Amino acid sequence: MSNSHNNTSTGFTHEKVETSNFLMIVLILLVVAVGGLVEIVPLFFQKSTTEAVQGVKPYTAVQLIGRDIYLREGCYNCHSQMIRPFRAETLRYGHYSVAGEFVYDHPFQWGSKRTGPDLHRVGGKYSDEWHRIHLNNPRDVVPESNMPAYSWLEKTQIDPSIVAPRMKALRIVGVPYTDEEIAGAADQVKGKTEMDAVVAYLQVLGRALR
Repeated sequence: MSNSHNNTSTGFTHEKVETSNFLMIVLILLVVAVGGLVEIVPLFFQKSTTEAVQGVKPYTAVQLIGRDIYLREGCYNCHSQMIRPFRAETLRYGHYSVAGEFVYDHPFQWGSKRTGPDLHRVGGKYSDEWHRIHLNNPRDVVPESNMPAYSWLEKTQIDPSIVAPRMKALRIVGVPYTDEEIAGAADQVKGKTEMDAVVAYLQVLGRALR
């Protein structure tokens, strides 16, 4: 009798779950939430994901504005900044990406899209002048490129007043900018063009593990 009762009880429970859309959705969400937390929460306490690797520093004022322009112009739609740990990737681009390189990036620009070359290790690979030519007219240095020109960047001055608020906001989420760095940010970008800023940003990408 007890076995029959247990089987009937178990069957009733399964039937109730399988025939109730609401209950099924709630249980699925619960399982996904618990599984996600188990995978994600430990990452907040691992040094490899929370501490910068040696050589990685917060972006300077000019580099930070360059990154903002990079995002504004949608460069990430074609260029990833994640080298995956596969032989074909590392042979072409260099050391694979590690989390410690991106602790000061909010948001980070990881991705596997390969419309254009990965830019994670582009820093120092070409001269500033090469980057300026490439941004003004990509086909002057890469004849097969389908990238549009960004010639207006050279004609647009950076507004110095926008830098300090950005750095203060990043400090709230953990980027260790000092009061002195924030106070001097406007002077650093004064007279600089958006082209200067983008080139400065590109030239710092991925240099820590080179």
